[in-house]
Amino acid sequence: MNVFDFDKTIFYGDSTYRFFLFSLRRHPSIFFRLPCIAICAMRYYTFHIGTKTEFKEKMYGFLKCCDTEKDVEDFWDKNISRIKPMYNEIHRDDDLIISASPEFLLKPLEKRLGVTVIASRVSPNDGKTTGLNCYHEEKVRRFREIYQDTQIGSFYSDSYSDEPLALLAQNAYIVDGDSIIPWDYSKHKKNLRT
Repeated sequence: MNVFDFDKTIFYGDSTYRFFLFSLRRHPSIFFRLPCIAICAMRYYTFHIGTKTEFKEKMYGFLKCCDTEKDVEDFWDKNISRIKPMYNEIHRDDDLIISASPEFLLKPLEKRLGVTVIASRVSPNDGKTTGLNCYHEEKVRRFREIYQDTQIGSFYSDSYSDEPLALLAQNAYIVDGDSIIPWDYSKHKKNLRT
C-alpha cells in the first residue's frame, strides 16, 4: 500500500485554497465573509488563539454561499490536471490519500484517480467539522481506525509534520516540487499546533 499526503505532494498547490478562490469567483457573496476569515486567521496564526480545527471551521463558513456538490465536480473538471505526473508513474490500485483538506473536496478523487481518501470531516453545507483536523497524529488515528495494523509500503508527503505516518511506513519520502527524496528523520517538527 502506498499512502500519500495530497496538497503539494501529488497536487500542485493547495486544493482548499484553490477551491476557495474558485468559489469566490463563482459566488461573489463570499466577499462579505472575507473580513471574518481574515480576523480568524490572524487570531490563530498571529496570536496563537484557538485550534486549527476551530480556525478551519470558521473559514469553511464560505460554503454557505456555495452549491458545494456541483462546485466541487466543476472544480475537479478544471483542476484534475494539477495532479503531478510522478503520481501517475507510481500509482497502485490500493493507494490511499490522507489529508487535512476537507473530505467532501477530495472524495471525487476516489473515482477520478482510483484511490481511497481519508480527510478532515467537514460539512459541505455549512463548514462545521466532525472530529479533529486530519493532521499530524490525527492522520495516524484515522488510518488505524480503518486499516488497523496494515503495513504502509511507501509514504509520501511534502511536510515533515507528517512524521507520525512516515514512522509507520517501510519507506518514506519527502516530495519537493517534482523531486522525491528519502525522508530525513532528523528534520522532525516539534510543538505543532493542531
